[in-house]
Amino acid sequence: MQATILDLRYKMKDVLKALGRREKVKILYHGKVKGTIIPSQNKLKKKICEHPFFGMKEKASDSVNTIMKELRKERYDVV
Repeated sequence: MQATILDLRYKMKDVLKALGRREKVKILYHGKVKGTIIPSQNKLKKKICEHPFFGMKEKASDSVNTIMKELRKERYDVV
């Protein structure tokens, strides 16, 4: 998608929709490309089995969720 400065001001909703569709938005100023807005990569959700930690403890009998809960627990017992 291409957008002018006025499009950014008055049609930001359309620009955000394009970014939501994972499109790059080229910013034009006086008809020349001045920059590009690239959609963020953090929107992709991965399954837990695709996490880099998965498979590191292949010999463990616990599930990945159980191991992650064990890793995330508090360090000390709260009295």
